[in-house]
Amino acid sequence: MRTAIASVLALCAAASAAPSSMGKRAKWTKTTRSSSSSTSCTFNSAASASASASSCSTIVLDNIAVPAGETLDLEDLQDGAKLIFSGETTFGYKEWDGPLIRVSGSNIAVSGTSNHTINGGGERWWDSEGSNGGKTKPKFFYAHGLDDSTITGLNVKNTPIQAFSVQSDNIVLSNINIDNSDGDDNGGHNTDAFDVGESNGVTIRGATVKNQDDCLAINSGSNIIFTGGTCSGGHGLSIGSIGGRDNNSVKNVTISHSTVSNSQNGIRIKAKSGETGSVSGVTFSNIQLSGITDYGVVIQQDYDDEGNPTTGIPITDLTVQRVAGTVESDATPIYIMCGDGSCSDWTWSGVSVSGGESSDDCENVPSGASC
Repeated sequence: MRTAIASVLALCAAASAAPSSMGKRAKWTKTTRSSSSSTSCTFNSAASASASASSCSTIVLDNIAVPAGETLDLEDLQDGAKLIFSGETTFGYKEWDGPLIRVSGSNIAVSGTSNHTINGGGERWWDSEGSNGGKTKPKFFYAHGLDDSTITGLNVKNTPIQAFSVQSDNIVLSNINIDNSDGDDNGGHNTDAFDVGESNGVTIRGATVKNQDDCLAINSGSNIIFTGGTCSGGHGLSIGSIGGRDNNSVKNVTISHSTVSNSQNGIRIKAKSGETGSVSGVTFSNIQLSGITDYGVVIQQDYDDEGNPTTGIPITDLTVQRVAGTVESDATPIYIMCGDGSCSDWTWSGVSVSGGESSDDCENVPSGASC
């Protein structure tokens, strides 16, 4: 009799541990491969993923619906873990700061299946105010402390405001598609694609971006590459704004082989008037512009105080080469506004931006450059 009872109890325990095949869908499943000492986990709920993903070497997020006001929190993943988005990831609505997703760890590979979408549902927050007022809107994806890692092939739609905030060392973001084009006529604003700060060794390649703000904004950091990007609808490829932060240095950046179309600006460097910091070793190369409505090339030390450039954020060792294209009839091809002696050692070649009207307001243009 004791043997029979023990057998029944064992069967019941096994049944409770296994995912149910009936009724409510299992929140997550876990498979251990003893030969490689790896654990593969599939999660169907944000709470389960946030609670247990750190114990898994492969993490599949299957049609996750993240509750309103909560972060899909995937911090401190195992070294070398793989994180895979599958199906559609969605988020409940609440006015809050976010982020909607946070991932950290070392040597992490983040990717998506061929049919996945990460849908921020930004249209519920858009009110033409962005982060300047109106509804409080959550930022989208924090890649903070995601060192020696990769984010590959993600399909992102309708972020409430800024998409990827990158504060990591030695990270590669490749072939990411960010489509916020619905925001063009529905109040999308401040939907920056990639904001980079306090990072060393960032590569962003093959991005396709449709948004209503900077395609790229580098606020601080070093050894940063952006290449092969396709940017439309936004504010262009930007360094800055620089100033007003603890770390105000941008050094050794190459932005190359990219297109900017139907955007306010093509390429720009924004140094705040009255602030301190530095911009050095920046190269813009092989950039094609079209449909630019404000400035094709804008380099300014009077940001936030137009017409009053200051010298506290020198822009040195700048290369602008093979930047070509067109601006709209009421736009300005090139605008350079520098303080006295604070823009120096520039290389300027093959810059050909046509259309619009030349500016009479440029100041302290370095030797070799033209405005």
